[in-house]
This record gives sequence, structure tokens and C-alpha cells, in this order.
Amino acid sequence: MTPFATFYRDLTCAAAAALISVVASLSFITSTAVPPGAHARAPSPAAASVAWFGQPEPAVLVD
Repeated sequence: MTPFATFYRDLTCAAAAALISVVASLSFITSTAVPPGAHARAPSPAAASVAWFGQPEPAVLVD
């Protein structure tokens, strides 16, 4: 492996680790922004991203 390939691989891994850390930090800040039992005024942008994943409505169990 050339030194440049190693450098770019390490740079890519560092950027991915930084991105993962930022996302984890934002989710922690969002989840602890309001005291327990209180309601937030408006949904945060990080909470809006949850709609991208999962089913849009709960699954229905059928016998």
C-alpha cells in the first residue's frame, strides 16, 4: 500500500468517527434538553429524522 492510500484510508476513518460522534452527541443533547415530565415547544431537527426510519404506523397483529 502506498503512503497516500494509507493516509486517505486513515482520513476517511477519522471523518467517519467524527461524524458518528457528532450524531451521538446531538441525540444525547436532544434527549436531555427538557426535564423529565416537561414537553418541548417544537420538535428539533434531529427528532424529525426519526421519521425516515421504520414503519410509518404501528404493525397490526392478526390472528
